[in-house]
Amino acid sequence: MKKLLPFLLPLALLAALAWLFLQTNTPKGVYKELPILGNHRLDTLKANGTMQIDTIYHTIPPFSLSNQNNEIITEAVVRGKVYVADYFFTTCQSICPIMTKQLDRVYKARPEVMILSHTVDPETDSAAQLLNYSKKFAADGKRWIFLTGEKPKLYELARKGYLLDAREGNGGAEDFIHTQNFALIDKKGRIRGFYDGTDSSAVNELITDIGFLLQE
Repeated sequence: MKKLLPFLLPLALLAALAWLFLQTNTPKGVYKELPILGNHRLDTLKANGTMQIDTIYHTIPPFSLSNQNNEIITEAVVRGKVYVADYFFTTCQSICPIMTKQLDRVYKARPEVMILSHTVDPETDSAAQLLNYSKKFAADGKRWIFLTGEKPKLYELARKGYLLDAREGNGGAEDFIHTQNFALIDKKGRIRGFYDGTDSSAVNELITDIGFLLQE
């Protein structure tokens, strides 16, 4: 054993140096598993002759709305795709312009994803109004879709689908949603994160998290 020491010590030193090199040069956090948000339940099903327990997660429900080109858009347009959803209105002078500029950053940084921007003021935001608004950002109508429709449907989707507003409401005349949050949706229609659309650092995190989600 003593005769081997002169050979083993250099090898051990080289191994230690190699380990130190890997520890200091391997990027940290190259992958992060994002949480699946919303209520979920356990369901029992039969597979391969045995009973198994499966987790059923909250997903975005079916919808039918009109885009800036006055075309009917349903959940089929985002099926199997990663996308970001938000709520705004074109005449807003407070948080909405900031949010839309931040979404423009996402749009340019992540061409792989879609964006669905829903109006909270459909009486004002007709398809023509949304089209004019989208032109300010040179938005491709296939990737960044601005949506309008019946107010109760839009509001129910915001509350029960995207979980962007926790208050009760029916989309009536006195009901109004004004949220700065963006929702990140995965390829299975599940919510994977909420981000403050008025905070550039939060939007930076969104852009990064989209990359993680695309790896799944």
